[in-house]
Amino acid sequence: MTAYPAGFAVARAASGGRRPLSSPVKPTSRIRRLFGASRGVRRRSAGVPLEQRIPRFLGTGLTLAFFSAVLGYGLWQGGHIDGFIREHGEPHHALARAVGLGLEQVTISGISQLRESEVLAAGGITPRLSLAFLDVSELRERLERVPMIKSAAVRKLYPNELVITLTEREAHAIWQNNGELFVIAADGTVIDLMQDERYLGLPFVVGEGANTRSKDYLALLEAAGPLKQRIRAGTLVSGRRWTLKMDNGMDVRLPEIGAADALARLVKLENEQKILEKDVLAIDLRMADRVVVRLTEEAALARAEALKKKPMRGKGVDT
Repeated sequence: MTAYPAGFAVARAASGGRRPLSSPVKPTSRIRRLFGASRGVRRRSAGVPLEQRIPRFLGTGLTLAFFSAVLGYGLWQGGHIDGFIREHGEPHHALARAVGLGLEQVTISGISQLRESEVLAAGGITPRLSLAFLDVSELRERLERVPMIKSAAVRKLYPNELVITLTEREAHAIWQNNGELFVIAADGTVIDLMQDERYLGLPFVVGEGANTRSKDYLALLEAAGPLKQRIRAGTLVSGRRWTLKMDNGMDVRLPEIGAADALARLVKLENEQKILEKDVLAIDLRMADRVVVRLTEEAALARAEALKKKPMRGKGVDT
């Protein structure tokens, strides 16, 4: 169980027992407080008691502002403000907590790969903050700077709850570049270093710029049909074409244009000649009218010996 700092609770949004985050809120009372009553209501406002015409939170706001100023000035004059901030947070947050507007509950929804503690750390959310003075726009921007987070929505539920709704980027492939491994999203964004075994089954691309071309590589995997499971990785060469690494270590060099057609030729060669089972280091399919193979060292030596023993045709030679 993850431990969190004392001062507030952290929860994932549940499907039951709580109004869904997306459910509409009746806006009538809020609209009247923000924009005033209609003209017809204004004509009758002379008879409304004064306390009903004063904005609801005006007194609270003025009180907080006054005591914030007094407390801040006193701490500054006494030279204690740094120690106070370290222990209690900024003075305005401390005062808001004192009047019941502290941050006591954080509800996080939409996460599957991130942990709650990682979200709190990324947003700088601590029990020393208050709901009243928390800047939701700034918090949202901080969260969206996290590579794993595609988008974030933040809202306050007074008096004490903060609701965070996240959309994560999905791990799409593993990218190797300059000797390092990264987990990337579908758009090529680097999510994190490859440090978790749960990502080992993802497609594997290699080379500069291969992260932004991973969708092209996945299309080649589909074009490979029955050979798809035998392809272990794709290397982007010079940002233009792919070389596939097969499960037996063999390289298959594809052309820049017509790569899918070249793969269809490879499937045919495998069906007819079992070319992937031969002593071959590489198969070059870059030319449409021929297939060029590079033999292993042992196969090349054996071929050379066989050619030496083969009778030569020509003048003065028995046939």
